[in-house]
Amino acid sequence: MDLTYPSTLPRYPLRDGRFGSGPAKIRPTQLQDLVADPLRLLGTSHRQPPVSRLVGRIQEQLHELFDAPEGYEVVLGNGGSTAFWDIAAFSLVDTRAQCLDFGVFGSRFARAAAAPWLTPPDVRTAPHGELVLTEELEGIDTYAWPHNETSTGVLAPVRRVGATEDAITLIDGTSAAGGTEFDARNADVYYFAPQKNFGSDAGIWIALLSPAAIDRASRIATSGRYIPDFLNLYLAIEQSRKQQTLNTPALATLMLLENQISWILEHGGLAWAAGRTRSLSTEIYDWAERSRYSAPFVTNPALRSPTNVTLEIDPRADTRTLAALLRSAGIFDTDGYVGVGRNQLRIGTYVSIDPADVGQLLQNLDVLIPHAIKSGERPTTEG
Repeated sequence: MDLTYPSTLPRYPLRDGRFGSGPAKIRPTQLQDLVADPLRLLGTSHRQPPVSRLVGRIQEQLHELFDAPEGYEVVLGNGGSTAFWDIAAFSLVDTRAQCLDFGVFGSRFARAAAAPWLTPPDVRTAPHGELVLTEELEGIDTYAWPHNETSTGVLAPVRRVGATEDAITLIDGTSAAGGTEFDARNADVYYFAPQKNFGSDAGIWIALLSPAAIDRASRIATSGRYIPDFLNLYLAIEQSRKQQTLNTPALATLMLLENQISWILEHGGLAWAAGRTRSLSTEIYDWAERSRYSAPFVTNPALRSPTNVTLEIDPRADTRTLAALLRSAGIFDTDGYVGVGRNQLRIGTYVSIDPADVGQLLQNLDVLIPHAIKSGERPTTEG
């Protein structure tokens, strides 16, 4: 069934209807700046000074944005956060990790940490929409969890576990980085891909590494453990110190990233960005609390993500129908995460989202949810 926005219903147009939780909205100004001088960097070698200077600016900007302690280094590599899970298993986990599984992405890292050369991880789980915390345990040398669980919209604290000097803390910041405040001193590895708050394309990973994490990667790299070059973190560290990556990066991705970090810093840095995402998400949570047809999926307000909001929708209104109707109105990527398996919408509230568009989105939902309940329409499944 081809569902389109009913002409009999009021419609509230948006300036930009991209609300995906990743890949997410890229600001038009970023794209304009990218194409304004396409010969400046695109199509040139990533080993040459112009690209090295771009990488160096990104490193300096992120150090400033995160207020990184002395000795911390910003390291870049190709492959995105998914590749970094394997990098951590090869290059950071010494013997055994403790992993927090409170959503799809935490569980995926736990599977990577179950590599055959490691002791099976201690995996602590919580139902989707809830949070489980770490616990200091003998024999654990690496504690790992997502800062923000993108699949459900649960925000976890960034904190050190106990006082064990030899243990390191790994935080997957992919959907929180650049839009949520944290204390960098509380993590040894804070890694992310740039296709969310940082308004860029996927395909690279960035990691803020403490001296302890750098020492761990160096020791494991020389321990005799087999590590493919692509997954060798210490090789990436050495290349990043030269302001380059081991393999050829997508230069447009780096250019978009640098533009977005500059924009955030110009407006007040991480505190400004975190305030903006919190304001955007709070407007949606407050609407959902008032709505007859919706509710925040994360019931504990203290755990609710500021960067991607998951809504539980009245089961009489099929969310596939709602997402299709929204797409017909130019509002994209509001589908719930498939692995969670609920009747949900998921709305990215990253720093690039225009605040005016959030209000327009909610007005469209006020119209469309009752319509979907009344009509009972369901989209067909092809194949």
